Order: sequence, then C-alpha cells, then structure tokens
Amino acid sequence: MHPTYFPSIAHFVAMIQAETLIFEMSDNYQKQTYRNRATIYGANGKLDLNVPVHYSQKNRQLYRDVNISNIDNWQDLHLKSLESAYSASPFFEFYIDDLKPLFEVEANTIMDFNFKCLEAVFECLQLPFQYETTKAFEKDPVATLDARPLANSRKEIEQHFDSYAQVFDDKHGFIQNLSILDLLFNEGPNSVIYLESQKLEL
Repeated sequence: MHPTYFPSIAHFVAMIQAETLIFEMSDNYQKQTYRNRATIYGANGKLDLNVPVHYSQKNRQLYRDVNISNIDNWQDLHLKSLESAYSASPFFEFYIDDLKPLFEVEANTIMDFNFKCLEAVFECLQLPFQYETTKAFEKDPVATLDARPLANSRKEIEQHFDSYAQVFDDKHGFIQNLSILDLLFNEGPNSVIYLESQKLEL
C-alpha cells in the first residue's frame, strides 16, 4: 500500500489485518490522491486537509522525492482544523499531545512526513509499526493483496464499515471512511478492536 497522510480507516483496516505490511516506495507521484490529503469530520461535514507539495506534471517524479511546500502555514491550519473538529470528542485531549509535534517541526518530503504520521498513530494505538518496503515497482504484484488503490481519491472504493459515534453526527449523520484520526479521537482504545472487526472492500 501507499503511505498516505493520516490514512483512511480503510487503510488501517488493511494494515492491521495484514500478515505483512509492505509500503510502495518505487511509484511515481500522482496528484489528487490521499498521498497528501486527509479527510476529517468538521462542523459542516467532510473537510479535506491538503498538504501543499512542489510537483510538476511535466517531469515525472517519484513519490519519495516530492517535497512539501512550506510557504503557507499549512501545519498551523491543519492543527487548528483538528482542534475545531474534535476538541469535543471523548479522546481528543488524550491523544493530541502525541500528535502536536508533527505540526510544530517543518516537514521535508511528503513521504517521510507520512511515515512520521503513521508512526505516531501506531504509537497512539499501542501497536508496533513493523513493515517492509518495495525495491522496484510492480504493476501486478504476485501473492500479495494490492491495497494501493485505496490511495486514489478520484475513484474511491466505497466502504461499508460499522458506524460509531462522531462529534457532528446529529447534524450530518455517520460519515464513512474518514481519516484514522476521526476514529482515534472518537473511539480511543476501542479503535483497534473496531479495525480488527471490519471487512474491507478492494
């Protein structure tokens, strides 16, 4: 699978249920994917948090080489958006101090930053972050479940996960397959049990 920005619940279902987790390190970067986007539940419904990157379509770039654009104060904006969306959630105060450092140190490449985000979430879930990486790009990997399509936001695979309490569900109802942060802030230590019990559509 691709390392994405605070991955979706579907990504985490795949990761937690996998025997061996393998991250794709050898692909070209693609725009408009979850590589640099996380979707949370704001007061008005779905809210996308986009990490700005330096990328030119003319020159194909490997995902691992794409730099973050730190001109705008995007880290402050993302942290404030999380506080606005989840400060009333049951476990926000419990986890936010572990996540804040991600928004306080300038990030370099988007892939490296995504791995730091993943590591922080695995720590919050009290799970070991153990994985392998690809050495070369394979279009059709053999004897491996290809979960790379989960990073594609334009042709998103519809998921049907069990509902859980969300901060604004009285306004907009239950929203499926948001960033893992939505589950973490709302369900806390129960998140792992939830992820282990869900069925993934691929």
